Amino acid sequence: MGFKGIKVTKTYSQINHAKPAKVFPLLCPVKEKNWIDGWEYKMIYSESGVVEKGCIFSTPHHGNEETIWYVTEHDVKNFKVEFLRVTPKQEVVKIKIILEENGDDTTTSNITYEYTGLSEERNHWIKNELDKTFNDSMAWWKNAINHYLKTGKKLMK
Repeated sequence: MGFKGIKVTKTYSQINHAKPAKVFPLLCPVKEKNWIDGWEYKMIYSESGVVEKGCIFSTPHHGNEETIWYVTEHDVKNFKVEFLRVTPKQEVVKIKIILEENGDDTTTSNITYEYTGLSEERNHWIKNELDKTFNDSMAWWKNAINHYLKTGKKLMK
């Protein structure tokens, strides 16, 4: 029997200090450049020039392969976006973000990542290192986006 990837789902909820209508547009490769320190992307396809269903872009990755992103859902009315991210020879990651208005000028961002390993090495990473990496990444994301929402400036790492 050959290789078999493993699949792990991680969820995280964060409170953002603005209404969903202000938070949602920031979940875009173009806009993320404004609030994520070190964010780099290359737009491959977008009719509007920003995030939309069917948008495709790439980002550098820690290894030799670029990560390709495909936007599978972009629902502005209901504040839902889903990305499918593929890093060849490493992993496929589905990311779904649903924003909920809290009624007090804050938003709950419900974030779900579904990781699938594409190699034994990545399966090992998913089993042994994903938890810490995911939690650290989500905490940083929450701090960075809230800093931007409050100040209009990027939080530097």
